[in-house]
Amino acid sequence: MSGERIIEAEQHIKTPSDISIKSPSKIPGRVDINNLMSKVREEERKQKKENLVFFGLISSVIVITGILASL
Repeated sequence: MSGERIIEAEQHIKTPSDISIKSPSKIPGRVDINNLMSKVREEERKQKKENLVFFGLISSVIVITGILASL
């Protein structure tokens, strides 16, 4: 890099004074356990659906292979 580019790069670096800090009043003090549990249940449902689709595809391939092999 030329000296000019290094100086330009240094000028664009954000300093801590440039970064805005969120006030503590906007951060909630409590966590709702019901929200957390609903997210976990939703993820489990998605994972269960993915597992069922995967199992169905594997089963289909096995059945089709068996049918073709028997002909």
